[in-house]
Amino acid sequence: MQDARGCPEVDDSSDEPPLLDRDCCVARATSNEPTEPDEEPPNWSPHPAWSDWRWQMRNRIRSLPELSRRFPSLSLSQGMAAAAARFPLAITPYYAGLIRTLDGSDPVFQLCVPQRQELFDPPCLHDDPLGEDEDMPVPGMVHRYRDRALLIATTTCAAYCRHCTRKRVAGHRETCISAIRLGQVVEYLSVHPEIRDVVVSGGDPFTMATGALDKVLAAVRSAPSVEIVRVGTRTPVVMPMRITDELVQMLRRHHPLFVNTHFNHPAELTPEAQEACLRLADGGLPVGNQTVLLRGVNDDARLLEDLFRKLLRVRVRPYYLFQCDLVRGVEHFRTPLSRGIEIMEYLRGRLSGLGIPAFVVDAPQGGGKIPVLPNYVVSASPTHTVLRNYEGALVSYPEPGELSPTVEPAVERSSEPGVWELASGRQTRIQPKQAIRRTRRKAPAPALEALQLDMRF
Repeated sequence: MQDARGCPEVDDSSDEPPLLDRDCCVARATSNEPTEPDEEPPNWSPHPAWSDWRWQMRNRIRSLPELSRRFPSLSLSQGMAAAAARFPLAITPYYAGLIRTLDGSDPVFQLCVPQRQELFDPPCLHDDPLGEDEDMPVPGMVHRYRDRALLIATTTCAAYCRHCTRKRVAGHRETCISAIRLGQVVEYLSVHPEIRDVVVSGGDPFTMATGALDKVLAAVRSAPSVEIVRVGTRTPVVMPMRITDELVQMLRRHHPLFVNTHFNHPAELTPEAQEACLRLADGGLPVGNQTVLLRGVNDDARLLEDLFRKLLRVRVRPYYLFQCDLVRGVEHFRTPLSRGIEIMEYLRGRLSGLGIPAFVVDAPQGGGKIPVLPNYVVSASPTHTVLRNYEGALVSYPEPGELSPTVEPAVERSSEPGVWELASGRQTRIQPKQAIRRTRRKAPAPALEALQLDMRF
């Protein structure tokens, strides 16, 4: 079932009891229209309630006039106004405070401030690029993969990303799933025991009141077949004060539970954001990160290496690097697939495997996630497969099984060995002459006595 905008109907109907009280979605007090902040004129000095996530939600920037009051030097344009009218605008005071320059050179500015480029609308872009509505047997729940389902628990986010895949849903009406809808989801899960993994998403589930989210997680957990629950949230990035001890303790009751967040740029990994991630990790909650590759924001291999290293230091595992989805308003963010492959090529060998995400394309029309990798298989024969490593070295890997007793005579050649020699087993490795590792191996070995360990106690 969809509303007039084609959005999945996940909110309360007028004659249907809400999940909790009227505050189950904290942002509901904003209704459908942007509201004025608690202070006029707004300022960036610390407010007594700055660290209260509810204050951050109530004081989100919801309109261009309010954005202009926050940033008096910002030059508004008709294109920005048209983009803000078409796609929802919300920025927490905290996240707005990370903006350093009011132009496209600032990554946070690009990620949250409407731009006229969003109005460019080539035919390859769609409202629902992943075909989620077609895979929605119950309103608000997507069942695409056999053993997994995704629950849209709310249509509210603390801040609306300009590259959001669910622009058709998120932010147009800020609501939570109703008790009746949640009951339908549980009923569907109970008759589909093949579903073992449920992703609770939105919107952002962490914008819900803790008690309301607790009820959603408990309902999902009540299905006997559900083994794993995952929650997708960007609050550690845009509103880290949401990660309270109360929230962590509630989440712990629903183990095994995983949290996936969404850092796109090192500028977002502030001390407050790091503290939020560590609080989740210290609470026993495994945290992963899903980065979207965005042109002009993070499509730089060294920048992403820096981000992934910093995430590992706060115990956040880089999980996915997503190619930007084919959703309306994102053409200016899209990169060629070759750029993502180039970045993955750079990361391999320079970064621990723990820090290398899977580069995936979420295929249009519900095709699902497709991993895209550099080509490391160069050639293959029945006896040997030729592999390429990150240095460009070619290695011959012998396949199992008895080799033919007949050995072909050596071929007289006047050049260096090539792929054929590797695939036939006549050569085991071809190494670039200038490889750093090769140079390091030629360095003088340290004296043996310098390597001895004192084993006396």
